[in-house]
Amino acid sequence: MEKFALMKIAQIAPLQESVPPRLYGGTERVVSYLTEELVRLGHDVTLFASGDSVTSARLLPFCDVALRLDPRVKDYVPDHIVMLDAVREMADQFDVFHFHVDVMHYPVIRDFVDRTVTTLHGRLDMPEVRRLYSVFSGAPLVSISADQRKPMPPVNWAGMVYHGLPPDLLPFRPAPTGGYLAFLGRISPEKRPDRAIEIATRAGWPLKIAAKIDRVDRAYWEDRIRPMVEASPNVEFVGEIDERRKAEFLGRAAGLLFPIDWPEPFGLVMIEAMACGTPVIAFRRGSSAEIIDDGVSGFLVETVDEAVAAVRGLARLDRRAARACFDRRFTIDRVARDYLAIYKSLPGVRARARRAAAAPAVHPARSV
Repeated sequence: MEKFALMKIAQIAPLQESVPPRLYGGTERVVSYLTEELVRLGHDVTLFASGDSVTSARLLPFCDVALRLDPRVKDYVPDHIVMLDAVREMADQFDVFHFHVDVMHYPVIRDFVDRTVTTLHGRLDMPEVRRLYSVFSGAPLVSISADQRKPMPPVNWAGMVYHGLPPDLLPFRPAPTGGYLAFLGRISPEKRPDRAIEIATRAGWPLKIAAKIDRVDRAYWEDRIRPMVEASPNVEFVGEIDERRKAEFLGRAAGLLFPIDWPEPFGLVMIEAMACGTPVIAFRRGSSAEIIDDGVSGFLVETVDEAVAAVRGLARLDRRAARACFDRRFTIDRVARDYLAIYKSLPGVRARARRAAAAPAVHPARSV
């Protein structure tokens, strides 16, 4: 039987954002929480990330600052290729490699793929994804919800791990003192901020929108959302916010609107709201039915009419129950232990542990 000691773990993050991100960035935030918890548990963790990342692990930087924030950078691919080549060169130095960088690493890891795991953070319902995994079907994968898996061909699922947060990151607020509804995320067609505006307006509530606008969504903002904001006196656009402001923004809200129109793989903002005690009104798309306990931590709806009715029902919900749902299911200690179990189940990790256990002990020479 393999005997697992503390592990040497490499966490490989995207370089577009720092770890943790300064503002918006779900994947990098999750990588940060997981990395810090693994270090807290005593493991030897190395983080491959941008140079402006902040971590208690050993940091190996592959660009000076997050690529999205560097105006000199036009193409994100070259820096990622350099990072992945370094991973290949250091393959013998780690027990396990945990990738969070989508797909570029698969050709690089063929020789040690049985000591790797890749968390899939994005949507998987595009035809090119099926073509990719018909070639790399053996790579061990982790989904972040059950719904995320539905469009995938047969692949090597190593596990499913819901995201989580440090329990003291976002403090519980027993009452919504702000008197508004919140929308937090990205300004993009699939996130449907237009729906959020319609829901709040029809329900007669103020709405605050704290959101990032990517370059690819700039036209959508200018043509569709900005005119709606300017025409709606009940709507305030706050812009991107950092972690400190997020606690107040979510905690003071009467409810979070999550009116998505796409197969959201997880939706980190839902559990961020729950940590504050703020209930979530979520459209039943993607993973939302796996995250929200309907009638307890929020409401699941199918239409705008149902969402408007749900706003009127927010006062019936107990915010302590929403926080209890978070504490029971979505804390980072559970996430780290789930991943450690997956790491230790990998064939290459088990073989490495057996070899280490069989190696003769090396004793220092005695002085005469």
